[in-house]
Amino acid sequence: MHPTIQAVTDRIRARSRESRGRYLAQIAAAKGSGPKRGHLSCGNLAHGFAACGAEDKAALADVVLPNLAIVSAYNDMLSAHQPLQDYPALIKASVAGHATAQFAGGVPAMCDGVTQGQAGMELSLFSRDVIAMATAVSLSHDMFDGALMLGVCDKIVPGLLIGALSFGHLPTVFVPAGPMPSGLPNPEKSRIRQLYAEGKVGRAELLAAEAASYHAAGTCTFYGTANSNQMLMEVMGLHLPGAAFVNPGTPLRAALTAAAARRVAAVTALGNDYRPIGEIVDEKSLVNAIVGLVATGGSTNHTIHLIAIAAAAGIRLTWADFGEISAVTPLLCRIYPNGQADVNHFQAAGGFGFLLRELLAAGLLHRDVKTLMGDDLSVYAQEPYLEGGQLKWRDAPAQSLDRDVLRPATDPFAPEGGIRVLDGNLGQSIIKVSAVKPAHRVIEAPAMVFTSQNDVQQAFKDGKLHRDVVVVVKGQGPRANGMPELHKLTPALGVLLDLGYQVAMVTDGRMSGASGKVPAAIHLSPEAVAGGPIARIRDGDIIRLDTETSQLTVEMDAATFAARTPEPLDLSEGAQGCGRELFAGFRAQVGAANLGAASFGWDGIR
Repeated sequence: MHPTIQAVTDRIRARSRESRGRYLAQIAAAKGSGPKRGHLSCGNLAHGFAACGAEDKAALADVVLPNLAIVSAYNDMLSAHQPLQDYPALIKASVAGHATAQFAGGVPAMCDGVTQGQAGMELSLFSRDVIAMATAVSLSHDMFDGALMLGVCDKIVPGLLIGALSFGHLPTVFVPAGPMPSGLPNPEKSRIRQLYAEGKVGRAELLAAEAASYHAAGTCTFYGTANSNQMLMEVMGLHLPGAAFVNPGTPLRAALTAAAARRVAAVTALGNDYRPIGEIVDEKSLVNAIVGLVATGGSTNHTIHLIAIAAAAGIRLTWADFGEISAVTPLLCRIYPNGQADVNHFQAAGGFGFLLRELLAAGLLHRDVKTLMGDDLSVYAQEPYLEGGQLKWRDAPAQSLDRDVLRPATDPFAPEGGIRVLDGNLGQSIIKVSAVKPAHRVIEAPAMVFTSQNDVQQAFKDGKLHRDVVVVVKGQGPRANGMPELHKLTPALGVLLDLGYQVAMVTDGRMSGASGKVPAAIHLSPEAVAGGPIARIRDGDIIRLDTETSQLTVEMDAATFAARTPEPLDLSEGAQGCGRELFAGFRAQVGAANLGAASFGWDGIR
């Protein structure tokens, strides 16, 4: 193992010893012996199988075969989740005679792409915790010996995983849908967006470009949070090997879904190879997840989600862990927005199997981890294929088939990963630098302060931002308004960069996991509403964002800055409408971004 990766792992284990011990004791107590439904009363059990067919009813009554829960984020509006419609029937058929399966519950699945810049985006981050709770409700009937989690996108996979970890004694597999086929190249889509921001093309041209990009069933093909989710589930051993980026509607996709059901049935408490998810998600697997994230230039949203996921398993991650790991992990991928290719190109170049083998060979991943498939992560350096209609695996390509997309660890795109942690007198924040040009990695300029992304856009249209500027957007944290993504600002700020201005953004909010070339210090903690220093920034203050020294500071005498009274924030606009009034309790109790932005705490971890 690389000494830094091992040292970070050891520190995480040491700081988590008590909370992790309590979690493991909790899931051990929940395991029991034999099928879970065996302890239910006759009335309980009769209710549990009342709607089943005669064959399943007999199997469930015998309390011999395992019963699998299906928890799904299916809806037919979102392209990534529409393919999940047919999965329950396929799963049930694939385990017939070896297990039973029941659709235990559905969870909400909202799309950041649909709500970007709209009021609904203020529910997005909190939807993760709603999904976690809905997952727990789905499993609460205690009828199940294993589970299949069907979900793909942004907050959905983290929510499903947090919920599954509250039933950590159950073996659980995550079942993806795969990316849509490639459409309009992402750089061309970005170019049209920027032209629209400049007023050089109209809405019709913009809509045509967007529709050509997002054009079919499946996950969006850029490397944002959704596709980062799939990479993480694979590197943590919660998928079948190579399952992440197989297109929907293909025979291989169907074969992988059926095999996932059979595999989780095989590792339930009845078998000799019991693999509960609460034991798979441990300190080593979480470190592996961070390595995978930074090696691929993945979504900054996971600097929040992975901390919350870890906490659900009794493990304490910090942003410092991300920073240390990123500093020694080479960047091996260029996938849009960190390059020109999409995830289909990444898959064709060698995909996850090639990536994982390179990281293992470099000593950057823990090989000796428990996964759904065994106790050696190297099994995930394989790719699936069909031969005579049968699902098989083979070694991933020995060489990258496109070195503009995927490279070996001995010849990376950059010597370190794409995520850095910034500290200073403004607090602690995250910045993604894998797509930021070196000329823009140190910015010192006067601040222009906003409390609304709409006001930023209007200032751009009015020409007020056409200068060297650090755009400060405050009042966008979890407690303020649910921490919406501010990705809508990317085209305008990108125009300013292209005009030659030194431009950066500082916010206590989020950017999209696919944000790219604009240097943005995000997730700033503590947030303005919690009395964070960002609340004291004024127009004209000199802000220095320095990714080389990992500093974010306001250039001012400390006593003078500390003596300022924070300007009050008017949060009334975000308190009502579009369901936001229902989430007042979430906003009141949510934790800070650097603690996972969770609306519930685990075992004193927060």
